[in-house]
This record gives sequence, C-alpha cells and structure tokens, in this order.
Amino acid sequence: MNSLSRSTSSRPDLDWSQLKETILMLNLAVTQIDQSMNEGNASVSTLSTSFTGLATNLSDIQSSIAQLSQQNGSAEKMKVIIEGSTSTALDKVHSAIIAFQFYDKLSQRLDHVSESLSSLTALISNPTELYSPIAWQALQETIRSKYTMEEERRMFDSVVSGVPIEEALIEFNQDMANKSSCETEEIELF
Repeated sequence: MNSLSRSTSSRPDLDWSQLKETILMLNLAVTQIDQSMNEGNASVSTLSTSFTGLATNLSDIQSSIAQLSQQNGSAEKMKVIIEGSTSTALDKVHSAIIAFQFYDKLSQRLDHVSESLSSLTALISNPTELYSPIAWQALQETIRSKYTMEEERRMFDSVVSGVPIEEALIEFNQDMANKSSCETEEIELF
C-alpha cells in the first residue's frame, strides 16, 4: 500500500482507526524526543569537553602562579590579579560543569520517556496484547523499573493507582523540593 492510499484522519476509509492514529502520534513523539536529544547531546558534549580542558588550563595557571611567587617576590601584585581572575574563571567553569551534569540527568530522563513511548506503541500495535491486562501490567512494571529516583516511582505509582496527574505532579515537586532542602547534593566535577 503506498502512502497516498493509506487511510488517515484527513482521508479516512474502512481501514482507519483511532488506534492507528494514536500509534502514528506516539511514533512522532518518540522521533521528536530522540532528535532533540541527539542535537542537544552533540553540542553539550563539545561544550563539556571545552570546559573540562579550560578547567585544567586554569588549574595549571594557578600552579604556575604559586611557583612564580616563590621565585620572584616583586611579582606579588601581578600574582594576586592573575590568581583572582583564575579563581573566578574556575568557579564559573565548575558551575558550567554542574549544569552539564544536570542536563545529562535530563537527557537520561527524556531517553526513558522515549523508550516508554516506544514500548507503549509496540503494545497497542499488537492486537493480541492490546486487550491483555497482563501485557499492560508488564509494560507498567518495565516503565517503573527505569525510574532512578524514589520520587519518580512514587509519582508513577500514584498515577497508576488513579491519582490525577496534576495532583501527582504537585506531590512530586514537593518531594523534590524537600529532598533538595534536606540534603546537599554531591556533584562530581570532571
């Protein structure tokens, strides 16, 4: 069947169904998420490498300044100026690296969403599994197993048990706010 004769919502025929339209929209969403992640990952990878190299260079400059001050006391004023500038630059670089790590976490979460949408598409594309509570439960267990944070699992459990999404999201945001105020997150710098 060529694409011109395919049944669509704008040209429905006896082969048209909401299920096929849902699958089409889910596949489109997965593709858009994947493409956005690929584009973002390429640029963030380049930036991350650049900032890591810059941090190393600034550390080398600070070490050189320390050696300079040991060798020549008359350069003390210049040393203080350079040291202050490199310290400020290092702080900014470390902040950028932390931001990249948060982006990485976001990217991983979007990847899980994309995988979940693909799994959902596969399930509803299969007429045998579409009406099987066991298949739906297996899908939900697979999706839940991909969550790395307890707060995400609680939100998932709430939604699956019938709590409205808006309410579950409010609870999730409160959990995350409580978590960030109760603990100091340890961020690994490159």
